[in-house]
Amino acid sequence: MTERKMKLSLGPVLYYWPKDRLLEFYEQVAGMPVDIVYVGETVCSKRRALRTEEWLELAERLAQAGKEVVLSTLAVIEAESELKTLRRLCQNGRFMVEANDMAAVHLLSSAQVPFATGTGINLYNERTLGFLAKLGLKRWIMPVELSRDTLSAIQALRPAGVETEVFAYGRMPLSTSARCFTARAHNLTKDDCQYRCLDYPDGMTVYTREEQPFLALNGVQTQSARTYNLLGELDELAMRGVDVVRISPHSVHTPKIVETFHRCMQGTLSPGEGNEILRKCMSDGPCDGYWHARAGIDWHAATN
Repeated sequence: MTERKMKLSLGPVLYYWPKDRLLEFYEQVAGMPVDIVYVGETVCSKRRALRTEEWLELAERLAQAGKEVVLSTLAVIEAESELKTLRRLCQNGRFMVEANDMAAVHLLSSAQVPFATGTGINLYNERTLGFLAKLGLKRWIMPVELSRDTLSAIQALRPAGVETEVFAYGRMPLSTSARCFTARAHNLTKDDCQYRCLDYPDGMTVYTREEQPFLALNGVQTQSARTYNLLGELDELAMRGVDVVRISPHSVHTPKIVETFHRCMQGTLSPGEGNEILRKCMSDGPCDGYWHARAGIDWHAATN
């Protein structure tokens, strides 16, 4: 479809899935046509489906399957135990680390270890990109709320040797808090959440008074209810110098979503046909407003 060869990545699982489900999912991932796989807990340290060593073992198995594996870190560090885990990941000596907060950036840059930045890092301009590049940044992902024009402005002054990744499919991670919204919705405290996130394998949808899906609660993380979808923008992404397009995993349909993106990137499926397939994979419909510098909830097909 495009002359420029972009890589396809699968972001970290943002939800709380039981261990068996998580391991089964990554067995499937090993055979999916993705180039890069991000693994690790990025939302809440109480989610202990896998221990740190088990994440590292999983990363090794995916690497043996031919994937480039990146270890993703928590977006909010609040306790010494979380900092201990962060140090272990940053010192793993085998895999690149995706930093989701500046504590991880500090540890990695101090050790002179190359790193990537995830959606937890607010990287809004070329000066910040240049600063982080001097610290060892090798790949950054554009914040989901930025537009294509902002991307072009940053790309024009992007430091040499730094790859650009764009979040291209999934419920958008909008913010992270110290409070647990899922627990609050069930009149529970964060310390006694009873792991209610397990009941919502794709987040808990929040509706407006008009019964329109608006947001999704995912523990301490707030997401969009609608699914951000840039499948129809692959040519433009390539034109703007994007190196990697990211799919965020969902509890169902992820293999079909990955295959659809892969086929469109290979030119064996048209974007229109691909979007018809993807629409059936979404619970609350698509959006791409931020990409077009409009309200994030907007979908361009509604006006084009």
